[in-house]
Amino acid sequence: MTFELTILGSSSAVPTSKRNLTAHVLNAHERFFLIDCGEGTQLQIRKNKIRFGKINHIFISHLHGDHIFGLFGLISTFSLLNRQTDLHIYAHKELEHILENHIAYFERKLPFTIVYHHLHPEKNEIIYEDKRITVETIPLKHRIPTCGFLFKEKPHLRNLRKNVVQQYEIPIRERQNIKAGADFKLSEKQIIPNAELTLPPYKQRSYAYCTDTAYSEKIISIIQNVDLLFHEATFTEQLSSQAKKTCHSTAKQAATIAQKANVRKLIIGHFSGRYKDVTPLVEEARKVFNPVFPAEDGEKYVVELERES
Repeated sequence: MTFELTILGSSSAVPTSKRNLTAHVLNAHERFFLIDCGEGTQLQIRKNKIRFGKINHIFISHLHGDHIFGLFGLISTFSLLNRQTDLHIYAHKELEHILENHIAYFERKLPFTIVYHHLHPEKNEIIYEDKRITVETIPLKHRIPTCGFLFKEKPHLRNLRKNVVQQYEIPIRERQNIKAGADFKLSEKQIIPNAELTLPPYKQRSYAYCTDTAYSEKIISIIQNVDLLFHEATFTEQLSSQAKKTCHSTAKQAATIAQKANVRKLIIGHFSGRYKDVTPLVEEARKVFNPVFPAEDGEKYVVELERES
């Protein structure tokens, strides 16, 4: 049951020779979710050996160019590859108009359907759900309407003890109920308690993506206790006035949010191109919270399975 994040781009505003523009891919149970799509994203997808056909859901935080310009080329590539599967795009409603005009001029007709899901960035709401994962929006504070995304596993069922299943010859029809917490009735007089039949379930894993936002404690209750938090850290505290002016965050502010939300691990990124070496941002964040890691293009972060106590 995979839960793995791949950083495709970690720069802000403009790409650098070492950093592409913002894009992440989360592999959750072999469901591949693309989060933002800055220029150059499809090249990064190829470099990281992610199959284009696996990407069926794209989540766009806001409509600044460094987060969406890669969409035009990616959709064109999907068309050239004769994609047939529907492509779901979760974004502000204005993006549908922008993309449809582009498609009408350059593509004429696509061999697949784009299904648009309009976001309400001021709300915290579930926008995607399947039997294993939910995705909800995180209202952020930026110059234009912006939201982050919280990816969270649904609660896991308990795990059957194989030796006990064999010992009591538990029929297949009873096993799902036992996984859900039921006891097993061996006879009218003998009931085997669930704790003897099962192991504790695995903990729910979660990833929160918060980019292009000024410092805002309003998000803390939404991202509380997440396993992995990506929070933008465009500047150091030395340029806090610039961060405030542009509605971005400093590394210290990102770490403060992580500390107050009691997250397990923090990744900072969306670095200003002025920082050829991001060590000062990492060190600034680590004075407030640890562990902190700098987003690096191509880096992968795995959230391992752990059983509940």
